[in-house]
Amino acid sequence: MRIETIAVHAGHTPDPTTGAVTPAIQLSTTFERSPEGALRGDYLYTRNDNPNRRALEQCLTALEGGADAACFASGSAAAAALCQALEPGARVVAPDDAYYGTIRLMRELFERWGLALTLVDMTDLDAVRAAVDARTRLLWVETPSNPLVRVTDVAALAQIGRRAGAHVVVDNTWATPVLQRPLELGAHVALHSATKYLGGHSDVLSGALVTAQRDGLWERVRGAQVAGGAVPSPFDCWLTLRGIHTLPWRVRAQSESALRIARWLAGHAAVSVVHYPGLESHHAHAVAARQMRMPGAMLSFEVAGGREAAAAAIGGLALITRATSLGGTESLVEHRILVEPPDTKTPPGLLRLSVGLEHPDDLIADLERGLAAVARR
Repeated sequence: MRIETIAVHAGHTPDPTTGAVTPAIQLSTTFERSPEGALRGDYLYTRNDNPNRRALEQCLTALEGGADAACFASGSAAAAALCQALEPGARVVAPDDAYYGTIRLMRELFERWGLALTLVDMTDLDAVRAAVDARTRLLWVETPSNPLVRVTDVAALAQIGRRAGAHVVVDNTWATPVLQRPLELGAHVALHSATKYLGGHSDVLSGALVTAQRDGLWERVRGAQVAGGAVPSPFDCWLTLRGIHTLPWRVRAQSESALRIARWLAGHAAVSVVHYPGLESHHAHAVAARQMRMPGAMLSFEVAGGREAAAAAIGGLALITRATSLGGTESLVEHRILVEPPDTKTPPGLLRLSVGLEHPDDLIADLERGLAAVARR
């Protein structure tokens, strides 16, 4: 089936009792046993499993073409479960430009528990090979990266990981399975902050992992999910599943608008650099064209004049909302240096833009208004 059909039907069946087309939200935390003590159905306790969570996991498994999925209370909780599934002393090789929350998680929580972390430029395959050693158990890939929008060759990294006996996990939050299918490219696990494009409406916090196979690592991930209890509520699962129904159409429309906006920004005198894989000037335009169906709806650009100029530009916007997060129906912009740690690789004049479903001409007009404020400062 095509992804539009999967998004509507996977994990979604009419209620067998009432015939309701829209699934019910099963808020119960516990489920009745028979007089003999046997379970009446498949469910014991909602931390272990829940009908809404199971439906969402079935949907995500189908979307990514995997063997199984596990949902969590956030993308960070999903990342934590992967780290918890490793043995003490294991090494993770991760991008030096990854989302700072991921690096903070590994450094502040898991290095103290024996995790070894090596940061490297993942676009440099020789540097990745040099960083991999006998202790390496995970290659952590983020493509496109947040917020520099770097693109990594997933198939090449999958080969490196398999030769080293390491699992390859790809953060697929920005691309979504609509644009990129990491498991088909050889990755072992796809990670999502489902808060973003999967939910799609800035009203749910959720995360997920999808595996290519049910191996030992995956069994430990499932153990961390159930024993750790960082699971999404039934209502959050219901909201995320509802959001997925329109995912293919939203992401394609947003990506088309993002390409128009990126081209316009690239020609603006107040913009020094545009980071977007749909532009031929992007460092990995050819890689993105090979492994992504479209370049995506996320871009970042650097305002000429640095931090103060970027602040003036973002302050002059009237339509695009100044806020953290991404992937919703509304366009969001963020001056990333204000929320990044002191050792960030993010340039001080960089603005990250999540393109929503507004008309691209209206978004361009608003960006023109904001950039005009730079000249007036």
